[in-house]
Amino acid sequence: MVIIQGLGFTGTRLARRLLSRGIEVSAAVRGVDRFSKLSDPRLRLSEWDVMNLPNNALMAVTIPPLPEPGRTFLRNAIQASTPQRVVYVSSTGVYGDQTEIDENTPASPNDERGRARMEDEEWIAGGPWSSLILRAAAIYGPGRGVHVALRECRVPRGSGSGIVSRIHVDDLAALVEAGLFSTVQGAWPVADDEPCSSADIARYLGVQDAVEGTPVSGRRVNGRKIRELLGVELKYSSWRTGIDASLNEENQAA
Repeated sequence: MVIIQGLGFTGTRLARRLLSRGIEVSAAVRGVDRFSKLSDPRLRLSEWDVMNLPNNALMAVTIPPLPEPGRTFLRNAIQASTPQRVVYVSSTGVYGDQTEIDENTPASPNDERGRARMEDEEWIAGGPWSSLILRAAAIYGPGRGVHVALRECRVPRGSGSGIVSRIHVDDLAALVEAGLFSTVQGAWPVADDEPCSSADIARYLGVQDAVEGTPVSGRRVNGRKIRELLGVELKYSSWRTGIDASLNEENQAA
């Protein structure tokens, strides 16, 4: 049994992977009816305010930091279910202003979001369960990312020539899945192998003048070490193949 706390962009992909393997999945959500596309006899959904979770399961947490009282409610629910292991999807935002990141780079959050992420990391790492922290670079995929912002005539956050690392949602889900069934612990950066700027993506998509403005410093993230430890090979090691796959999936769903 795997509990997924946060059946959103990444959590839904993770659930599909687990269900396809015949693994039972439990999740507390707001509005059970919203998840009818995940209909599967091995999927147990309960309403968020009930939080009826099984005990002694593996747990993936993909929920970003919550304001109170949500944060305390979630922590109490995690503790009450006494999980064997927790894999928490954090963010490279905990590295603050640092621009070259690898597994040896210490966290140094410099804003409220980064500090909140760090607090959640520390709480999970300090629990009576084994834990793994995955600090994800910018997550993209079908319906989310620079390619979507450009299509909707929006200027992507962090636009311009600043180099940014990314990770396709399917690759992140694969890493979380592997992490659940491993004994690897600690906190690790997660990213694909080809950082790029929003302007690079715009040019690739033939939208030459869509991204302008002040360049941002960006953040290059080397995520190879955790992939080696978990034995995971990226399906989309480059944003080019990842965006192409995302566009194909969006077109099929249209």
